[in-house]
Amino acid sequence: MSGYGKEETAKLRSNVEDQLARLLQQLQDCEDLKDDLDEDEYESTKQDTLNQLREFEQSLQKMIAGDITLVNDLGGMRLAIQGAVSQAFRTPEVIKMFANKQPAQLRLRLEQKKEDLKLKRITQESYMAQVVEILTALKKLGEELNAEEEEFLKKNMSQQLAQFEAASSGDT
Repeated sequence: MSGYGKEETAKLRSNVEDQLARLLQQLQDCEDLKDDLDEDEYESTKQDTLNQLREFEQSLQKMIAGDITLVNDLGGMRLAIQGAVSQAFRTPEVIKMFANKQPAQLRLRLEQKKEDLKLKRITQESYMAQVVEILTALKKLGEELNAEEEEFLKKNMSQQLAQFEAASSGDT
């Protein structure tokens, strides 16, 4: 590949990453402002963002089909989008960390959730849902889970996350 092609690929990758970051931030903003919006406004904004993510995923599919050099990077971003759109990942921060391949930050978030539960800042149900989400993201990033984490994930993984796991592994 010529220098020009590498530059173009780098620029395209950067633009794709920026677009994904913008859409994920928009989704995060929607969640952050949920209490300030009426229910219709919240649902409409969230659905608009999810529709934009779906369109973005379709664009990535076309790019992946046409440019082998971007397959790995764009494929990872596509998985993050699938997670957001299927709502297997419900937390925009986790989606963002997954898309940006940040296992250390995901591990830190996992520890924060354990602390939140211990201090009763979150419910057991919320804790379980968020930990399953984080562990699934870590697993998809190729991170080793210890036996306790594997058991927790196996025991608590919802059907929706199981479907995302299968879809992102190409099993569907």
